[in-house]
Amino acid sequence: MKLIFEYSRPGKEGFHIEEEKGRETIPQELLRGEIEELPEVSEREVVSHYLRLSVMNYSVDWGFYPLGSCTMKYNPKVNEAIASYFTDAHPLLPEELVQGYLKIFKELEEALREITGLYAFTLAPSAGAHGEFTGIITIRNYLEDHGEKREIVLIPDSAHGTNPASATLAGYRAVEIPSDDKGMIDLDKFKEALNERVAALMITNPNTLGIFEAKIREIADLLHKAGAFLYMDGANMNALLGQVKVADLGVDVIHLNLHKTFSTPHGGGGPGSGPVGVVEKLAPYLPGPHLEEGEGILRWKNGRGRIRSFFGNFLVLVKALAYIRELGGEGLREVSEVAVLNSRYLRRKLEGKFKIAYPTETLHEFVLSDETFRDRISTLDLAKRLLDYGFHPPTIYFPLIVHGALMVEPTETESKETLDEFASAMEKILEEAEENPEIVKTAPHKTPVGRLNEVEAARRPILTWQEYLKTSG
Repeated sequence: MKLIFEYSRPGKEGFHIEEEKGRETIPQELLRGEIEELPEVSEREVVSHYLRLSVMNYSVDWGFYPLGSCTMKYNPKVNEAIASYFTDAHPLLPEELVQGYLKIFKELEEALREITGLYAFTLAPSAGAHGEFTGIITIRNYLEDHGEKREIVLIPDSAHGTNPASATLAGYRAVEIPSDDKGMIDLDKFKEALNERVAALMITNPNTLGIFEAKIREIADLLHKAGAFLYMDGANMNALLGQVKVADLGVDVIHLNLHKTFSTPHGGGGPGSGPVGVVEKLAPYLPGPHLEEGEGILRWKNGRGRIRSFFGNFLVLVKALAYIRELGGEGLREVSEVAVLNSRYLRRKLEGKFKIAYPTETLHEFVLSDETFRDRISTLDLAKRLLDYGFHPPTIYFPLIVHGALMVEPTETESKETLDEFASAMEKILEEAEENPEIVKTAPHKTPVGRLNEVEAARRPILTWQEYLKTSG
């Protein structure tokens, strides 16, 4: 007999398929006893079915998607078309045969260096959190090579939630720094926490309140004097494009979410890309691979270890370069200007009826609290009712330092009319909370499904069709 296929499972009985006298033998337990009744449908019915399913899903192409801190903006479809031209090359091809592809890597690295003012980049990280980990590992590599035994990473309470996880995964202990009454890092608390055991501060700027950390230069100087580094989470870079080079702020390391800021659809599990840039003295400690030019061609060289297989999510990188080349320096500046303008306009529309978490002026996003409605409805109730008005709700209950938070980021791609309609819907829901709170508490009413038990879904997810059949009876 000739072995055709073999499958094994750890701790369980596997199976194999063999060819016997010119035919394949399949284990009895894998054979159907009888053919299930299959529906007989036309092509037209199949197309209609899947099209109906598609329009049940809310997407950034369909409407306003104001998720704060995520920069869920519409991206030009031309960049998707451009990326589709680069799908044929296998990553194991010799460098000599893919010089055009490598030039795309190189040009994007140069563009990101120009945008940030930093010395070197790796394009390998697959997402923002992966970039965070890569950046902190780079700092650790440097400190260990210089005989530094530091074990603390400082993280503001307004930082992104993945920051403490990345620091911990890199072998550090995360220590939280509180915000002051303006929504910025409390400078006195920061100074108290800064000592010779601190490796870095991970700062999100603008932070998750949408507030620019005005004392960042002073913070950077204090860190450097103490022998520590300033890591900047660049997820909110949409607010800073063309306005400032982060190197001028004293930043030593940054990750950039290309799938947020530079034209790749965000969400759905990927693909993402989180390139990491560093100052010159950290460049030798940046994980690779990196490009180098020699003998007239570009080649890959190893860095300080590797943080993924191959070279990065290439098609995401193509789209980012297309976006940057299409807009240029002035266009990128306009992106940030309109993003901030839209956010401030929407904030002004809402702040008369809703409580703004902190009085400080915000940039690309702002955070509302539930102070004006918590006695009648919850933040979750308001979010679910927004669905009935045709809007995806903002980020809710984050950042944790704001009670019942609603974090709103309109981005630069939305029109004034859309912002006005969203503000009107928010105000109408407040009126409903006064006059008929039950309609808000039981929302949504106009969606394909009603309100789901999200806690139950998180704790006991149904992941297979067998589980579904059990629960559905």
